[in-house]
Amino acid sequence: MTFDLKTALKYIILFLTGVGVLYLAFRGQDLGKIWLEIKTANYFWVITSAFAVWIAHVLRALRWQMLYQSIHYKVSFWNAYHAVMIGYLANLALPRFGEIGRCSVIHKAEKVPMFASIGTVITERLFDVLVLFLTGLAMLIFQYDIVSDFLYDTIYLNIAKKINTLNYWWLVGIGIVVLLLIVSAIYFLRQKFSKKFLRIFVSLRQGFGSYSKLRQKRLFLIYTLLIWVFYSLSMYFAFSSIQATSGLHFNAAFTAIVFSGFAMAAPVQGGIGVFHWMVAQSLVLYGISFKDGLAYSTIIHSSQVLLILILGSLSLFLILTKKESK
Repeated sequence: MTFDLKTALKYIILFLTGVGVLYLAFRGQDLGKIWLEIKTANYFWVITSAFAVWIAHVLRALRWQMLYQSIHYKVSFWNAYHAVMIGYLANLALPRFGEIGRCSVIHKAEKVPMFASIGTVITERLFDVLVLFLTGLAMLIFQYDIVSDFLYDTIYLNIAKKINTLNYWWLVGIGIVVLLLIVSAIYFLRQKFSKKFLRIFVSLRQGFGSYSKLRQKRLFLIYTLLIWVFYSLSMYFAFSSIQATSGLHFNAAFTAIVFSGFAMAAPVQGGIGVFHWMVAQSLVLYGISFKDGLAYSTIIHSSQVLLILILGSLSLFLILTKKESK
C-alpha cells in the first residue's frame, strides 16, 4: 500500500510539473487569439500530419518485429503493432510505463520472456537516441547561425548558472552512495535469487544481442531513418494548418523535431507542457511569434494524443477480446 501511494504521488507530481510548464508557456499570451487560430485551422493538414505519425508507428512495429525474429521468436506484425499502440496509450497515463506495457502485451500474446522483450526495446531505443543525436548535430552544423544564440542564451547560460551554485562535495557524496547502492543491490540479488538473476541476465543479453544477429541490418536502419523522416513530415505537414506557419520550409520541421525529441524525453505524461514550450521556441528561431508557435504545438500535440487515444484503445480492445476468445 505504501509503495502504491508513493508511486501514485510520483506520477501526480510529474503530471503537475507538466501542467505547470504548460501554464508558464501560456501565461501572458492572448488565449483568445490562440484558440481562434486552432479553431480556424485547416484540418486536412492536421489529419495528414497525424497520418504521417501513424505510418511511423507502423514502421516501429515492423522494426521491433525484426529484432524478435533475429532471436528466434515468431511475433506477428499485428501483435507487435497493437503492443506499440498500447504502449503509447500507457505513456499518456504513466510516463515510461509504455515500454514495460508493450513488453507485457507480447509476453501474454506470444509467450516471449519479459526481459528478452525489454532487451529488444532498449536496443531500438538506443538507435532512436543515436538518430536524435545525429539529427541534433546536423542541425548545429547546417543551421548554426539560427540556433546558436538560443542554445547559448537559453541553455548554456542557465546550466552554467545552476552549476556555479552547486556544492561539488554533495555531488561526489551522492555519486558514491548511488554506486554503493547499485553494487549492494547486484550482490544481494545474486546471493538471494542467483538462479532467477541468471535467467534475467540471460534474457536481457538475448534481447541486447538481437541487432547483432539481424540478417537484414540495412533494412533495420532504413526503418529507423524512415521513422524519423515521417516524424519530421508530420511537423512539416502541420505547418500548413495555420496561416502563421504556412510559409515555413522543411528545415524548420527538421529543427522542430529535434526540439520535440528532447521534450518527449522528459518524464512527463505525453510530454505535456514541455513539448508545447520546446516546439514553440524552435519556431521562434524562424520568425514565428511565440503565440503562434503555441497554437501550432497545441494543434500537433492534440492531434497525436487523439490518434493514440483512438488507435491505442482499439488495439487494447482487440488484444483483450482476442485473449478472451482464446
